[in-house]
This record gives sequence, structure tokens and C-alpha cells, in this order.
Amino acid sequence: MQLQEKSRARKKTGSFIIEGKREIGLAIEGGYKIQTLLFCSDILSENETRQTPAEEYIEIDISVYQKLAYRDSTEGLIAVAVAKNHDLQSLNVKPNGLYLVCESIEKPGNIGALLRTADAANIDGFIIANPKTDLYNPNVIRSSVGCVFTNSIATGTTEEVIKFLKANNINSYGASLQHSTPYHTQDYTGATALVVGTEATGLSDKFKAATTQNIIIPMQGKIDSMNVSVAAAILLFEAKRQRGFGNLA
Repeated sequence: MQLQEKSRARKKTGSFIIEGKREIGLAIEGGYKIQTLLFCSDILSENETRQTPAEEYIEIDISVYQKLAYRDSTEGLIAVAVAKNHDLQSLNVKPNGLYLVCESIEKPGNIGALLRTADAANIDGFIIANPKTDLYNPNVIRSSVGCVFTNSIATGTTEEVIKFLKANNINSYGASLQHSTPYHTQDYTGATALVVGTEATGLSDKFKAATTQNIIIPMQGKIDSMNVSVAAAILLFEAKRQRGFGNLA
């Protein structure tokens, strides 16, 4: 199916594919419209399928389903959904909001892991600067375990994101090895964007020059970097700690 394999087809039609009950359910909770539900009656009955709201229901046999399914186990259900607008202007800016900015992340697995981290921290916005991968790539949806639908996501060029953060008085803290201060020494209780780049090259010079402060996670091993989603988790949960997350007193 072209919508699974071709980013160009997804962009042209404004539609994409979702597999699995949980992911489809999260998409509906996130306000996505389901155009078509393809169901394999050998796995799932029509009555069960119609419990999921869609504009159209199409029954397919097991041989067709196996050709269409991207994953081995998706409970006999495949949805065609309508993509959302992810312009920066669509992001709901909140007072003292907490945002994660990811610049030029290319691997779908890393994007998915970052989305899971953002969902776990329940942040106010997930921003992709200079996107390199289609947000509705099946591998992003799969690796995010549906968290691509639970986050408020916006995309833009690096320049647009920097301008957006400054226009909304959001302090930005860029993870960087150079000219940085330990991450735990900063105050993240105000409007905050934590900015991470690729594992190979880090943040662009343009972003490093535009941040409020560059920060570093001190490490004691032989290497000087870690997986980007792990780094983002450390930074986000420090910000959440400062905001009282987990305080049971």
C-alpha cells in the first residue's frame, strides 16, 4: 500500500496508515479522523470493528490482510486516518509550559522513543526542528507505541523554531558538549524548551548560538554521548522534578 511505503503518497493525500487496536484508539482519543477501517473477519468480527468510529468499513480476507499488514500482530485491524496540521502556530502555548525540541532527528526509532519519553513526562509540546523523517512513517508510529497521537506536535525549520521560542518568551536549553553548564544547575520552572540534536553531530551551530543556555549531562565513562531519547528523558524529568513531579509530601 502506497500510504505505508511512500512519504510522497502520504503528503499528497493527507492520509496515513495506523495498525493495531491500541494505536487506533489513541489516534481517536487524540482527535484524529478515521476515514476507513479495513478489518480481517478471520481475526476480528464486523460487530467488534464497528465499535471503532470510522467513515467506512471494508472487510478483507486473511491473504489480503497479510499483504497489507506492516506488523506481525495488529489484531486484524488497519485504519486509514487523516493527518493533522503541525505548523508551529497550531501549538497551544501555555504559561510556564514545558517543551521538547528535537533538531534534525532522522531515525524513526529515535523519534518514536522521544515521543514515548515526551508522553511519559506529559509535556506541553513536542517540536521537531528541521524534520528529516515523515512524522507518519509506519516505523515512527510503531516505535512510539501510538504516542505520536498523544503528544501536541509542531514542526518547522530551525530558524522558525528559534523565532517561535523567542516570540513566546520560552527559555531554551540546548544539550551540547561545548560551552555548556551541568544540566541540574539550571532553573526549568518557567516556560522552558529543552533542545536535543542528533547523536552524531549534536545541535546545529545556529541553535547552539540561539539558546538561553547550553547544558551538558556529566558522564563518567569512556564515551561522551548517549542515546538521544535517554538524554531527553534525563533533562525532562529534571524539569519535572523541579516543578514538583513525584513530590508526595
